[in-house]
Amino acid sequence: MNNKLETISNLFEDKEIRSIWDSEKEDYYFSVIDVISALTDSSIPKRYWSDLKKRLTEEGSELYENIVRLKLKAQDGKLRETDTLDTKGILRLIESVPSPKAEPFKLWLASLGSERIDEVFDPEIAVNRAIDYYRKRGYSDKWISEKLNGILNRKKLIDTWKENGINENYEYAMLTNEIYKGWSGMKASEYKAYKGLRKESLRDNMTDIEIALTNIGEIAARDIATSERPQGLKENMNAAKRGGKVANDARLSYEQETKRSAISNDNALNYQYVDEIRKLDNKVK
Repeated sequence: MNNKLETISNLFEDKEIRSIWDSEKEDYYFSVIDVISALTDSSIPKRYWSDLKKRLTEEGSELYENIVRLKLKAQDGKLRETDTLDTKGILRLIESVPSPKAEPFKLWLASLGSERIDEVFDPEIAVNRAIDYYRKRGYSDKWISEKLNGILNRKKLIDTWKENGINENYEYAMLTNEIYKGWSGMKASEYKAYKGLRKESLRDNMTDIEIALTNIGEIAARDIATSERPQGLKENMNAAKRGGKVANDARLSYEQETKRSAISNDNALNYQYVDEIRKLDNKVK
């Protein structure tokens, strides 16, 4: 099993970058000192970071405001508070470090930005990139085709919700959770935890029947919302719940005929997380 996780830590090869998972935000927090140590030749990375923080503050950078003090395991095995940044913050930090060792990372970030700009002018580039990504990970062309079709159906559902007065991301999340709970009994975050996932896509790690039930629930919720035109979050929640029930009826029929559960904790990862997923409750600026 390949235990190398697909996180920002991979950019630093054999350098140890301590990190901690925030299950509420669904993002990692990384040790700033570890990143500074990996990017510079400083013999005292703490002093380097202290000077850099002062410069960033003088320049009015918002990066300093995003620092979170968390307890990470030190070399002596004890938990000690240290400065951390989330993924976005670490990438911004890399851009701020004036060190030759940071240049390869800056070039990598620049290439990503260039690719996204190219995709604005030619969106097919993004589609081809997604296809190549899934092929490299062993997904069949049939699965990829269904995946892309599922993305389109999901977009149609979002458009319907927008037409019905839903505009906030948290509202979309609540409605989606209502569909998932309707047939699986779990919110999306709970479902991901059940499968041992963190930032990974839930759908990419579903079985065929799980994907089918998700699609049924979303299509039913969309068609109900299209025909009845509920307005606002409360009314759309009711439509989403009914869509989830349609999928649940299909689930019960499947389980009765196959004598097997439609819900699986299997995933498509070639690694596993060994530490406990937990909500961070010790954030201190």
